[in-house]
Amino acid sequence: MRLLIVEDDAALGEALAAALRLHGHAVDWFRDGGAADAALAGAPYDALVLDLGLPGADGLVWLQRWRARGLTLPVLVLTARDGTEQRIAGLDGGADDYLVKPIATDEIAARLRALLRRAGGRAQPVWTHGALEFDPSARSARWEGRELSLTGRELALLETLLMHPQRVLSKAQLQEKLYDWSGAEPESNALEVHVHHLRRKIHPGIVRTVRGVGYALGAAL
Repeated sequence: MRLLIVEDDAALGEALAAALRLHGHAVDWFRDGGAADAALAGAPYDALVLDLGLPGADGLVWLQRWRARGLTLPVLVLTARDGTEQRIAGLDGGADDYLVKPIATDEIAARLRALLRRAGGRAQPVWTHGALEFDPSARSARWEGRELSLTGRELALLETLLMHPQRVLSKAQLQEKLYDWSGAEPESNALEVHVHHLRRKIHPGIVRTVRGVGYALGAAL
């Protein structure tokens, strides 16, 4: 997943971003709603982790603005506000889940995976596509029952294609999913190399090239 974190506490934001990157996600972290608003306009995020106590406009105000504009991606509120009325206000204001600090980063990652499963219409924790099995929580994949040795980028590319099985994704869209704004810049042929490795390690038909457009998930084999 490509995740957006909006958290004004520097220590917490940095720690959360680092932990979610270890779970294999591309993560962008901003400390105020205005910066997050600009980021949402420029990158295709899969989920948003939002603190409510932001400088300037409250996080709930930003959430209501985004929902009014048609933002549909899952939003996980992470806040110190633990009152029942505050929880209700957050959920009614557009949050898909509401967690009270402090909370373990492993649980945050699990909640995000659950939100993405629901958003993608997947009830099962392990995704299947023909002989391919992908476990987003364990960051592992199997082909015909055999454990695959995939790098973090290869797993991220495979996950992105599985999340959009009916779509053709352009090179730019896939690069935006795989690389955050933390300084990691892909080489010019990096995506093609990752596609080549998936085909070699799994099956030549696992990724389909749509010439002049991009790539798509291959037929279930």
